[in-house]
Amino acid sequence: MALKLYGAALSPCTSRVMTCLHEKEADFELVPVDLFAGEHKQLPFLAKNPFGQIPVLEDGDLSLFESRAISVYVAEKFKETGNDLIRHQSFKEAAEVKVWMEVESQQYHPAISPIIFQFFAAPLQGKSPDQAIIDENAGKLGKVLDVYEEKLSRTKYLAGDFYSLADLFHLSFTYYFMKTPCADLINERPHVKAWWEDISSRPAFQKVASAMNFGEKMN
Repeated sequence: MALKLYGAALSPCTSRVMTCLHEKEADFELVPVDLFAGEHKQLPFLAKNPFGQIPVLEDGDLSLFESRAISVYVAEKFKETGNDLIRHQSFKEAAEVKVWMEVESQQYHPAISPIIFQFFAAPLQGKSPDQAIIDENAGKLGKVLDVYEEKLSRTKYLAGDFYSLADLFHLSFTYYFMKTPCADLINERPHVKAWWEDISSRPAFQKVASAMNFGEKMN
């Protein structure tokens, strides 16, 4: 039975899980959730995720939400197929992956997501991007990227010389970020830029990126 993923292809959190599924060569069905109609806030969907957020993964009688947790589940369930995203055969490498997964969640994401919100979501609410919020978080993100630049000067990827969930987790939000005027924060750091160009060119992500057109939907 194919997995069912409830979400929207243009959503960065849905695309995070889709990228993982493609990396693991897993069969799945994307069940569209209409965000613009507020379907994710209606009772049928709230029964799947009481927080009213996408995506949700259903695997038989198992239902999961939170894109990072779903991706870990997929990587573990299909650990013997596709690319090893969790380094399950090396205790030390697996630990490094977990560290940098936490860095993405606790350091990178809190800085980059408000910038993306201001450029992409605020206009949908009839608001202009708040430059003060953008500048504040660009400063925070720059400090995080300084750490990345140093790390990536020593290893090809964040957790080591191997691609993992630690890198994959960055893809979808950074993809939208690179469409903003703040993209120089990535481009001006040569090791970060090379890393981004590497991971964003992977076939699994390219399958997903073509549908990530949230900005185009607004124009």
